[in-house]
Amino acid sequence: MKDKFILDACCGGRMMWFNKNHPHAIYVDNRTTDKGYVDGKPNHEVKPDMIMDFKDLKFEDKSFKLVFFDPPHVFATEHNESTFIKCFGRLHKDTWKEDIKNGFDECWRVLDDYGTLVFKWSECNVPLKELIEVIQKEPLVRSMRRGLSKTHWLCFLKIPSEEQLIATPLNSKGSQEANSLNMRYQETSEEVSQIADATSDNANIIRTKMEMR
Repeated sequence: MKDKFILDACCGGRMMWFNKNHPHAIYVDNRTTDKGYVDGKPNHEVKPDMIMDFKDLKFEDKSFKLVFFDPPHVFATEHNESTFIKCFGRLHKDTWKEDIKNGFDECWRVLDDYGTLVFKWSECNVPLKELIEVIQKEPLVRSMRRGLSKTHWLCFLKIPSEEQLIATPLNSKGSQEANSLNMRYQETSEEVSQIADATSDNANIIRTKMEMR
């Protein structure tokens, strides 16, 4: 896993990828299909590295430097088997808020500190403003729409809060280094304090001798 630091949390047919088998990426999806599944797209297939629901990612916290989140964004019933739904999946009208919020939170959880999350969304049924209200996190930047396109690419940067940095357990190299620096700081402070006390004592002795002359 050390060389796998990119996650595509709902890869589908990997259509946005230039290299559909990037050596540093893990592709997951909740389904698998063979070629020929979609009419008119004979080479389209869904072959994730792991079968996984984006609402319940089986990875440890802070596992990836880059996460792509491209969930379904069109409301459709289970009976809808259109080409679009086969390619991109369906969004359930009754549960979409919980599904997208839980999915985003899971992507955020497995994203490392100072890592980037790229969230693709299309305003087919849900406007961007409502989406941001649901996920409760403001993107850093977004792509600007052109023409009739309803698709947005949202970029989030995971910046840890000061409280999180202080509370980070000593189970990583970075945390151990920070603890080592803190101990060295404390030792140096004690040494400086001892030197200051010794200097003060010496000054008092010299002052007393001067007064006795």
